[in-house]
Amino acid sequence: MSRTFRYTSLALLVIVMVVSAVVAPATTKAQDFEPMSLAAENCDYTGGGAGFKSIEAIDELTVKFTLCTSDPAFPTKVAFSAFPINSSDYLEQTGGSGDLIDHPIGTGPYMLDTWTRGDSLTLKAYDGYWGEPAKEATLVFRWNSEGAARLNELQAGTVDGIDNPSPDDFATIRENSDLALYDRPPLNVFYIGFNNTMEPFTDVRVRQALAMGIDRQRIVDNFYPAGSIVATQFMPPAIFGYTPEVSWYNFDPEAARALLADAGYPDGFELELSYRDVVRPYLPEPGRVAEDLQAQLAENLGITVNINVMESGAFIDAANAGELPFYLLGWNADYPDATNFLDYHFGSGATPQFGDLFPEITAPLAEAGQLSDPQARLALYVTANQAIKDLVPMIPVAHGASATAFRAAITGAHASPLGNEYFGVMENPDGDQLVWMQNAEPIGLYCADETDGESLRACEQINEALLSYQVGGTAVEPALAVSYEGNEDATEWTFHLREGVTFHDGSTLDANDVVESYIVQWDASSPLHVGRVGDFAYFNALFGAYLNAPAAE
Repeated sequence: MSRTFRYTSLALLVIVMVVSAVVAPATTKAQDFEPMSLAAENCDYTGGGAGFKSIEAIDELTVKFTLCTSDPAFPTKVAFSAFPINSSDYLEQTGGSGDLIDHPIGTGPYMLDTWTRGDSLTLKAYDGYWGEPAKEATLVFRWNSEGAARLNELQAGTVDGIDNPSPDDFATIRENSDLALYDRPPLNVFYIGFNNTMEPFTDVRVRQALAMGIDRQRIVDNFYPAGSIVATQFMPPAIFGYTPEVSWYNFDPEAARALLADAGYPDGFELELSYRDVVRPYLPEPGRVAEDLQAQLAENLGITVNINVMESGAFIDAANAGELPFYLLGWNADYPDATNFLDYHFGSGATPQFGDLFPEITAPLAEAGQLSDPQARLALYVTANQAIKDLVPMIPVAHGASATAFRAAITGAHASPLGNEYFGVMENPDGDQLVWMQNAEPIGLYCADETDGESLRACEQINEALLSYQVGGTAVEPALAVSYEGNEDATEWTFHLREGVTFHDGSTLDANDVVESYIVQWDASSPLHVGRVGDFAYFNALFGAYLNAPAAE
C-alpha cells in the first residue's frame, strides 16, 4: 500500500513508508492506517553534531526516534511545551501557520473559545479530555505590565490569580487573609546581552569591562524580592551543570576603566539599551533596572546609554534574530538540566542573539550533552562555564525569586518552579470560571515557534506533548505517551501512545500526528515549516540541526 507523501524528496532525504504488520486495536483509527516516517540519508547534514536520523510511526500507537548522537535528556526535552503534538490534518489545513497560531486545536484540558487581541484570551473546558477534567468550565487569561495594577485587581476580586507580584507587595499579600502567596524558587537567570558582531562588542575587552563595571549586587538588593541571589554564572545553583569552581567577575570599576582604555575607549562611548516592559520572574522591575544600569554605566565607565523600550513580540523576535547590540533578557527553566540553559543559549544550535558562536563553548557542551555519567558531564561544564566567563557573550546578573498570588479561596492554586502553572487543577468555589492575570499577552499559540513564557503558559493549557512535568514540580510524567524506552547508548527512543485521545475537533490522536508534528520543525524544506516567524528556536537548540536547512548567507 502506498501513499502520496507531502514532502519533496531531496538528495539528502530518504522517505520511507511502511505498512505495519501489527494489528491495530479496535479503539484506534481506521484499519488502513499507513505509518508515516522520515529519515535522513545519513547524519552528515549535522556537521558532526546532534540531530535526528529518523522519525517513524511503527504502528498507530508507537513512535520511534533515532538520533545521530546520544541524548540521555531526550525524554525530559520532549516533555516541554515547545514540542506540542498537533493534528496532522490541521497542520496541513493551516499550512503550518495562520489559524495554527491564533486558533490552535490541541488535546489539553482546555480549548480555545475566543481571543480578543489586546484584551483577553478565553478558554473553555474540553468535554472529551482523556485525563482528569478541568475543574472550571472557563479559564480567562488577562494581562497587565504593572505589578500594582495586577495586585489591585486581585484585591478587588476581578481576577482570581496573578503572576509575579511586585517585590514590594509580597508582605502586603502575606498579611491579607483573603489572599495567598505561592513562592517560586529562582530557577532562572537575568542577563545583559551583547551581540559580538556589532561594535564595540566585537572586542572581548569591552565585554569584560562591562562585566566588571556593573554592580550586580546593587541591582539585586534594590529591585529583587527576598530569596533572589546574584548570579555567579549563567545557570542557577539548583540546576544540574552548575559548577561552583567557576565564579563571575567581581565588581571592579577601576579595572574596568583600564580595560576600556586599552580597547581604545578611555572616555567611554554611546550605545542603546533595549528591553521589553514585561515583568518576568528573572526581571521583576525592568524599567527601574534599565535606569539603574544607565546610571551605573555613566558613573562607573563613562558610557552614555539611551534606553529603547520595545513591544514584547518585536523585542523577542529581534533578539532571536541577532538584531540587538545591547539588551536585557533572561531565561526561566523549561526543564531542570544544563542543556536547557547552556545548549539553548551557547550551543551549536543557539540563535544568533549573542552574535558568533565560540567553539571553546560549543565543543564541551556538545560532548557533555551526549554523556549519561554525571561526573563526566560536570567536568565538561566546568570547561564550558569557564569559557563563558572568559569570552563574556553576556553578563549574568541575577537569579530572581518570584511568586504567584491567588485569592485564598482558590483550591489547587500553586506556583510552578518552571513557570508552567496548570490551571486545570484549580477550582473557584464562587463560580464556574477562573480569571488569571499575567504580565503580557501571548504572542502566538503555536508554541513550536514561540519562546516567551506568556505564550508558553497559555499553550500548556491547550496542547500537550508526549510527556509532561509534574504539576507544580519538575519530575517527568506520562502524558500523550503512557511509556517509553531507550536503547543503551540513548540514540533510539520509542514512545507508546495513550489510546483513545482525541483532539478538540474530535479527531483521534495517532502516531502519524506525532511524526508530522516533529517533521514540520525538523525538515526546513517542509512546506509546513512556517510558524509565526519560522525560527523553531527550541528544536534547533535542543535537538540539533535542521534537515535540508538553507545555506547560510
